[in-house]
Amino acid sequence: MGSDASLNFVLEDHPSPTSAADRAALIADPGFGRVFTDHMVTIRYSDSRGWHDARIHPRRPLVLDPATAVLHYAQEIFEGMKAYRTQDGGASLFRADANAQRFRELAYRMAMAEIPEDLFLEACRQLVSIDRDWIPSSEGGALYLRPFQIASEVFLGVKPASEYLFMVIASSVGAYFRGGAPSVTLWVSEHYNRAGPGGTGAAKCGGNYAASLLPQKEAIAEGCDQVIFLDTIEKRWIEELGGMNVFFVMDDGSMITPPLGGTILPGITRDSLLTLARDRGLTVREERYSIEQWRDDAASGRLREAFACGTAAVVTPIGRVRGRGGLDITIGNGGPGIQTESLRTALVEIQRGLAPDPHGWVERLF
Repeated sequence: MGSDASLNFVLEDHPSPTSAADRAALIADPGFGRVFTDHMVTIRYSDSRGWHDARIHPRRPLVLDPATAVLHYAQEIFEGMKAYRTQDGGASLFRADANAQRFRELAYRMAMAEIPEDLFLEACRQLVSIDRDWIPSSEGGALYLRPFQIASEVFLGVKPASEYLFMVIASSVGAYFRGGAPSVTLWVSEHYNRAGPGGTGAAKCGGNYAASLLPQKEAIAEGCDQVIFLDTIEKRWIEELGGMNVFFVMDDGSMITPPLGGTILPGITRDSLLTLARDRGLTVREERYSIEQWRDDAASGRLREAFACGTAAVVTPIGRVRGRGGLDITIGNGGPGIQTESLRTALVEIQRGLAPDPHGWVERLF
């Protein structure tokens, strides 16, 4: 049933591409998620035809029937990944094969058609190739890729759709957190949870992020940068931020990160940092860590550093944690720690082709 990466991508000419001067102005200081490239990829799926009609075309609005399934039943998934400018002016992808595998797993969890991994990867390569000039050359700049898939069948009824639309868009980005702060402050969500056992916590689906928006709004109102969630059962075990995994660095150099178990996203940046830390001979434990431990270990000095990680922000030091009842935790000196910065540098240098890549994570595109 259907086709795979042997699909030929049809290229539609852009009637009015962005001028070089306008593009340079846009990507000089793009921020995050607001500057978009000229093109996008679309591939269609139906139960009768499989994957078909692969196109690279000018970025444009979608036209959806009001009864399109995704609008009513939220059957959709997405990924986040980056293309980096290399020193010689080329471009590369970082662990895109892991994104492709996770995307297929996400589709299975959401009862959606699973796009072949090689077709997913080819779609991303094609878009980076045609919009290569949108990759910022500034420090920290990258081309953020957003592959996503929606249920496009027109019907009202609770069942898996029989038609899907897979798309990839691209955005020129700089730093995720702005303002130059050396670390972020977190607000512990007391009344809200991100995900529960048996739910979709391990999936990058919009519903998870929608559920995090009100507590994130609460965090901002309390003067914090991000929200951090606890488990749904005992409401004491650290899980993750609204969109990032979390690590703790102890006074003996060992590290702790909450274990995966269906409620936490299996982050590719998380996995990369686990690998790099273990390459250095560091002890890294994937085990539960409570908010009480966080408070007590920070007070005693046993906890030296904490950081969040994800594709968008890469590695972000956590300097302070606040919550109701007077909870106020300062980690270390409240700024970046030595081990946090060292791991971040090691990861970024591999991503940008500035250091050896012993694990074969980087794919050179051109």
